[in-house]
Amino acid sequence: MNTERLHGPTLSLFRMVVGLFFVLHGLSSVFGVFGGNRGSGHAVPVGEWPGWWAALIQLVCGVLVLVGLFTRPAALLASGSMAYAYFVVHQPHGLLPMKNGGELAALFCWAFLLVAVLGPGSWALDALLRRGRAVADGPVVERSSVPA
Repeated sequence: MNTERLHGPTLSLFRMVVGLFFVLHGLSSVFGVFGGNRGSGHAVPVGEWPGWWAALIQLVCGVLVLVGLFTRPAALLASGSMAYAYFVVHQPHGLLPMKNGGELAALFCWAFLLVAVLGPGSWALDALLRRGRAVADGPVVERSSVPA
């Protein structure tokens, strides 16, 4: 069986699931839904550093990654924000993720880095826009430099 044809769709599904989970975290913190910030049932106060800004990054980058639009930059920003969360928020409470509660931040960090490096996959708005531009530009015609 040729598994090469499954790479694009599999990467797309991975990107969509990771993006959806990130969106849910952002919605939870920004709007207090799904149990709210850390299960408190409340939203993070608007503008509070770094919680509200992290939640905004989760919401915006999560949506962009989910739909596959500006995927690489959004995934890179999401990965960096999770690295910050791990090293600034979690690591002071212990070196290992199992001790400091940073497993999710570490997993999101690496998952988004993978998406940033490998791209959005074949089922993404980025891919659709790229195909649309190629059709609009038409075929490339080689012009001779020799006058006729």
